[in-house]
Amino acid sequence: MNKTELIEKIAASAGLSKADAKKALDATTEAIKGALVAGDKVQLVGFGTFAVNERPAHEGINPATKEKIQIAAKKVAKFKAGAELADAVNA
Repeated sequence: MNKTELIEKIAASAGLSKADAKKALDATTEAIKGALVAGDKVQLVGFGTFAVNERPAHEGINPATKEKIQIAAKKVAKFKAGAELADAVNA
């Protein structure tokens, strides 16, 4: 499912116009992104948790040249499914 299809589903299930559903989805994703950038965690009970993980610097290998390279530390967004979502997916 892509963003357009998701907007159509939101509009249909919430009784909104597609424009309003797009605004709601955009506002939601911006709020989640803003919280993650600020270092906060976003918990949606029954759905899951969005958080930021820090990956330390480590040594890797360039597959083309087989040379050892240093991979810099970085932060990554992480999602952990909640119990209700996990159960629904596995049902």
